[in-house]
Amino acid sequence: MEVNAADVKKLRDRTGMQMMKCKAALQEAGGDMEKAVEILRKQNKDAQNKTAERETAEGRIAVYIDPAAGIGGILELRCESAPVAKTDLFIALANDLARQLVKKGKLASIADFLAQPFVDDPTKSVNDRIGEVVGLMKENIKLARMEILSGTLGQYIHHDGTIGVLLACEGQGDAQVLRDVCMHIAAKNPLAALREHISQNRIDKEMEIARAQALEQGKNKPANIIDKIAEGKLKTWLAENVLNDQPFVKDESKTVGELLKQAGFTLKQFVRLRVGEVAG
Repeated sequence: MEVNAADVKKLRDRTGMQMMKCKAALQEAGGDMEKAVEILRKQNKDAQNKTAERETAEGRIAVYIDPAAGIGGILELRCESAPVAKTDLFIALANDLARQLVKKGKLASIADFLAQPFVDDPTKSVNDRIGEVVGLMKENIKLARMEILSGTLGQYIHHDGTIGVLLACEGQGDAQVLRDVCMHIAAKNPLAALREHISQNRIDKEMEIARAQALEQGKNKPANIIDKIAEGKLKTWLAENVLNDQPFVKDESKTVGELLKQAGFTLKQFVRLRVGEVAG
């Protein structure tokens, strides 16, 4: 049957699918708009199933912050190829999912998150929203990781989208300082925000390494000297790996903790994601 061109455009605007696919879906549905939407969603689901086993080594980090609520979300969305990761469609999808994360909340599993009603259109699920882009791009797209932080928030996304940082502090001050610290985190990749965030097992392991080095360095020296050398080495390791103690990359005369304190902030936590990393 012939379908109205205006209805084809309406379906395209609603689903984002190609005009020819919209026309074919309307023809199959006998002109019924809602049935045509379901036909397209089924096609997208079929495309997701066909691509589900393909490797996803590329992708993008996305961040969304709601300053009024003091909540921010960061996630990693993966796809198969770098060209797709750079498309406006993929970037928009990643940003939509980050907003979904903040507005609707992180659930116990990614599967539960994907089953949520999509925040911009509750008639479809989050997975349906992903399916729309899979149907257009013909690549496997999957949500790999997601985290939420609360507080006074800063964020940074590297220009190519492969590294992203979400930072949470307490207090109020210059937002540019938070962005600068996020850029520092992206560059220096600290192990933890604060010393107390590092497990005692890790501290004990690093102390063993420091003591072994001290024994080698301080042969024939008294035990108390060996202890001081080991403690100094552990302190150096902490300064290299704990964000609060790291020399700030733009001004190494002060630590990140000192910079934040001068600006009116107290460090709480951060999340740094890089595309393709194995989740810890």
